[in-house]
Amino acid sequence: MKQVHVCFFWHMHQPYYTDPVAASASMPWVRLHATKAYYDMAYVLQQFPEVRATFNFTPSLLLQLQEIGTGTVLDLFLEHAQRPAADLTLEEKAFLVRHFFSANWATMVRPYPRYHELLVKRGLEVNDQDLPRIARHFSTQELLDLQVWHNLAWFGYGTVRQYPRLADLRQKNRGFTEDDKQEVLALQRTAVQEIVPLYRSLMERGQIELTTTPFFHPILPLVLDTDITRRARPDLPLPARFRAHEDAEAQLREAVLFHQQTFGQPPSGLWPSEGSVCPEMLPLVHQVGLRWLATDEGILARTLAMDGLPWHRSSALYQPYHIGDAGQSLAILFRDREISDAFGFVYHKTTPEAAADDVTRRLQGIIHDSPQDRLLIAIVLDGENPWEHYHDGGERFLSLLYEGFTHHALDQAGQLTVRSSTISDALASVPPTQHLSSLHSGSWINSDYKIWIGHHEDNQGWDLLGHTRTQLIRRGPSLPPDRAQAAWRELYAAEGSDWFWWYGDDFDTDFKPEFDRLFRTHLRNVWTHMGLPPPDQLNHAICAKTMPFDSEMVQQPVTLITPTIDGKVTNFFEWRGAGRISTQPPLGAMWKADGIFTAILFGWNLTQFVMRFDLDEANLKREGLNVDLLLQGPHSKYRLTFPLSLSGPGEFHLSRQTTTNSWESVASHRSIAAQTSLELAIPWKDLGLEAGHTIQLSVAVREHSLEVARYPGQRPAVLTVPGPEFEAGMWRV
Repeated sequence: MKQVHVCFFWHMHQPYYTDPVAASASMPWVRLHATKAYYDMAYVLQQFPEVRATFNFTPSLLLQLQEIGTGTVLDLFLEHAQRPAADLTLEEKAFLVRHFFSANWATMVRPYPRYHELLVKRGLEVNDQDLPRIARHFSTQELLDLQVWHNLAWFGYGTVRQYPRLADLRQKNRGFTEDDKQEVLALQRTAVQEIVPLYRSLMERGQIELTTTPFFHPILPLVLDTDITRRARPDLPLPARFRAHEDAEAQLREAVLFHQQTFGQPPSGLWPSEGSVCPEMLPLVHQVGLRWLATDEGILARTLAMDGLPWHRSSALYQPYHIGDAGQSLAILFRDREISDAFGFVYHKTTPEAAADDVTRRLQGIIHDSPQDRLLIAIVLDGENPWEHYHDGGERFLSLLYEGFTHHALDQAGQLTVRSSTISDALASVPPTQHLSSLHSGSWINSDYKIWIGHHEDNQGWDLLGHTRTQLIRRGPSLPPDRAQAAWRELYAAEGSDWFWWYGDDFDTDFKPEFDRLFRTHLRNVWTHMGLPPPDQLNHAICAKTMPFDSEMVQQPVTLITPTIDGKVTNFFEWRGAGRISTQPPLGAMWKADGIFTAILFGWNLTQFVMRFDLDEANLKREGLNVDLLLQGPHSKYRLTFPLSLSGPGEFHLSRQTTTNSWESVASHRSIAAQTSLELAIPWKDLGLEAGHTIQLSVAVREHSLEVARYPGQRPAVLTVPGPEFEAGMWRV
């Protein structure tokens, strides 16, 4: 009989925002996530005592929960929330108006009328120079309501059920008092204090396993030796070589020790920061008493390729392996990337029922296709950030999922048993039978370390880190023990991956300059503890805040074109002058799964609208991908639907929206073809459009009816139907 262990592995992580020298933190994310994701994930699991799961807490997060819970550290946002609204200075009012809408607007602002009203009053987009003027228009009561809602909206379903007073305050909606605010903040601190006891209780009754990560979440292979980067990306320019074997040891040793002090027993497993692995770290992991680690399936595929072995996903992925030298062997398992990424990037776009059904469908497919009698399916992902995008915080989806395991929905009498398991329990039942003689060096993102090294901003950070460490090695032996220890701790904090995550052009956030400042603050603190003046370079920003503009995501056509719709670029001039929609993912805090297209071009002539899609070769073999091309005109919204599996001439289906969720069929068109590209054309008249009409264009890609990508990522492209004067107008410009 086939035995299947499904291992949910939820990773909880925040960088070390605390400045120990100032005894303060600049950002509130540990405190706010505590009242939502950290509490919710334990709460929902309590409702299904038969379900097993594994959780990973980075020690830097646990340390901050401790600091917040005891009140030894206040963050800047909390200080502004505590201030009586009537006593706020203009600068403090501007801070509230700027930052107290920091939440997912669709799921955490719009559902609450007063909070949404205040956002509308402020405006969806504001310039920093306008903030004082805008803030002056907010009354004391409005500012007080904003202070309350910024904290109240971050409470999740678990805390709201545990503390009914929160629901009462949400129902009150507006006109909050200072006493109401203090009550919210007190409940917030109580929730923070309950996080560790909640998870420890679940661990002690055997429902969950708790694991660790190197203390300050460094990319451990890069701490060991930045030149390890060249194994996966020999093309990247690198900083001066940084090698700190002792630091890597300390990050692991201190993590295990702090975990044991926090939860009463040492961890058995490790989620390396960002799933980053290399062969050199394996002896260190074993040395501190850890017995297994996990990373991404891409690492396994490349590891097998190093040994000349083929990649058969269904037979290779769903089992653990031995790795490491004799006497230091570890178990290693690899996450299913497709299911794991769907939790973070896909399922919030559909209904909880459809999401839970899709997980079931995927698991059934894995079980059917895998030849082994015993399977270990690892679903490993961020356990905190995804839930902000779910309208109910993911409660219904997770409940349906856990309910399915409680009722053994996937079991087949006499043939198949499917259980949710902690990873250590699964390894006891499905021990490794194969040994990996090699290990590819990379992370869960593209199986390399490019996010954290190689850009000139990243490299500048590594150079500053290396220079500071060199001085500490020289100065450290002469320092008093307490100052030396504090200096090294700040250096370890600066080795954290999050600062380098935001350097470069991979991601962006409103808070990018603050992450930069925090990195340099940790380094400055090292110099302070050494009794030396920090280098002036640490006073200058490494990066500047940049955010994508619509003009960077959408380039408008500059000429009329009439390409041949045959699925290939017939000549160089055929699409010259066409518009372009960027296929790069929107910059943000979470890594976005690989795009479907390498290019999306669009254009027109006076009679028709044309588009060209160049597919990413990595997605050519994915089945079940369909495209919805959405065109919203002044009178009607149309949808063009076609499969990406199209080969040669084909047809697309045109429908028109009648109500919010209803579409009526209009016609089928054969002006579509796919060879090296996919091209299509449709007459303007079939869309009810005339010259001068404004239209909004979006491209949605669906996989088994679930949206997996959208272009442009933030908002539709806005176009104007051309008239006879179009090219003359472009010439004048």
